[in-house]
Amino acid sequence: MSQYLLYGLLIYLAAINIVTFFLYGIDKWKARHDKWRITEARLIGIAVAGGSIGALLGMRLWHHKTQHAKFRYGLPAILILQIATVVAVVYYFYGR
Repeated sequence: MSQYLLYGLLIYLAAINIVTFFLYGIDKWKARHDKWRITEARLIGIAVAGGSIGALLGMRLWHHKTQHAKFRYGLPAILILQIATVVAVVYYFYGR
């Protein structure tokens, strides 16, 4: 794996986690102000796409979706799977 691909992946993960973090905050604001909401499927989907850390931080900071089991247990499970995937990929390319 080239270093440029690795840097690109890190930039992508940083960006998607920042976006996810703010999406959780925006959805919390919308919930308080009775506005059109971001769907749960979209919130979980962006976490699956790499934003699980941002989702967990957004949940904690804004106390948003903390009572929903699919968020409380699903997001940590997604994060664990993502970490395992990253470790496997790094091992495959660098651990030989």
